[in-house]
Amino acid sequence: MFKDEQRCNVWDRIRQHNLRVFGKMLTPAMMQEAAQAAGVKMGKNPLNHANLVWLGLAAALHNTQNFANLLVGAFKLLEDAGLWKPTASKPKSTQRNSKHNPHGQSTASVSEEAFVQARRLMSMDFWLWLLLLLARRFQEEHPDAVRWNGFRLLAIDGTEIALPYWKTLADAFGTSHNGRRRKRPQARMVMLAFPQCRLPWRYELVPRTCHEQTSAARLVEYLEPQDLLLMDRGFWSYGLFWQIQRREAFFSIRLRAGVLLKTSKSLGRDDRLVEWKMPKTSRKKRAWKSLPDLPKSQTLRVVRYQVAGFRPSAVVTNILDPKTVSREDWVRMANIDEAGRVLEPGLYHRRWEIETMFCELKVRQGMRDSLRSRTFEGIAFEVAGHVLLYFLTRWLIFEAGETHGISPLRISFTEALREINDMGHALLLANPQRVRRILLPRLLLRIAQHLTPLRPGRHFPRPADHYKHKHRKTTKRVTKQT
Repeated sequence: MFKDEQRCNVWDRIRQHNLRVFGKMLTPAMMQEAAQAAGVKMGKNPLNHANLVWLGLAAALHNTQNFANLLVGAFKLLEDAGLWKPTASKPKSTQRNSKHNPHGQSTASVSEEAFVQARRLMSMDFWLWLLLLLARRFQEEHPDAVRWNGFRLLAIDGTEIALPYWKTLADAFGTSHNGRRRKRPQARMVMLAFPQCRLPWRYELVPRTCHEQTSAARLVEYLEPQDLLLMDRGFWSYGLFWQIQRREAFFSIRLRAGVLLKTSKSLGRDDRLVEWKMPKTSRKKRAWKSLPDLPKSQTLRVVRYQVAGFRPSAVVTNILDPKTVSREDWVRMANIDEAGRVLEPGLYHRRWEIETMFCELKVRQGMRDSLRSRTFEGIAFEVAGHVLLYFLTRWLIFEAGETHGISPLRISFTEALREINDMGHALLLANPQRVRRILLPRLLLRIAQHLTPLRPGRHFPRPADHYKHKHRKTTKRVTKQT
């Protein structure tokens, strides 16, 4: 890896200019603090940890370009603006003959192999600590954005990420088994997030063979007292419930079919306390045997409800006092009253915000179709860049909404990304004063102007399988008639 002073100065300059829209949040001091927490050194070469983070963000934002082109493109923009002048090529006698020569023929070139070698040495703990420190700072500056009625509101869910067709990835992550086409490598991501502002907090990228509950058991160890975790029914687990309660935290989850619950007290209409005895399967699981004082039964609260047009359902929680969270607060649906005011959805239905987050991260931001690495470390690097870009973009959206008096959940994430891309060159070439006084306020205004339609109470059926089944029946009937 080259360490000449001129290149280091140029790379520092690129780091200061490129993606400057996030410079206020992702500061050098925070980078250094993350490095100390992760127990790694920042490094002094051009491909140090800080520059690799900026490169990961740029690759996630411009997912059609490879890493080397992104770096060289920044050099060219600085050169065209007169902010930097490359040196002449080295004499042939001093050039290396290796095709993987990271020095290149001028100070404006970089090889893909140099980046791959540096990425391989980068610690994933550094990425995770950087995300945690950013989340901590956001909570300190905007405490009300992550809290609800005295609780810090969190949601957890998992999703699968399709990977390129490479044997190395299939061996590292596992493959899908849908029987329709050749097996495709897939990774599993389980995430803890703040649903009220759609900000990720912690996540795990694991092989597909790792169950969501196994990954969730590791993540919930970071819960704090008075945290309230909203969970999907797939996380139903006796041991996981007790693990959350041991942290003096709370949870809510939809009732799973076939679970035997004994009513101990009625709290009102469709609201009761129940006792759930430990299932035999939970006693045998190794993951829960290590939990201290695993009780033989747990007291839970069941809130039943039914939305018109849907099957009856129920929310199960360990918040037992209806005065703390009433039945209506748990299960009401978003709607518009006679006065035209928007009624917010009940507490449990805010869990759907993490589903929207996965859609924005994988589809709108393009993570689903842009991963290109062939190793576990490479995929982890790209996913970390996408998660960090999503976090910073969402923070920017929150500031735009707060500045202009708009709910951040109503601002279009897709249009916000477009506005950031459109202003990228202007931010790269402008001086710091112009960026701070003119460009950033203008960007926040433009982001706040893109609102999504407000349609409370709307639901989306899944007609694809129904139409397919209906078409198959029609085809059979026509065949018999002919």
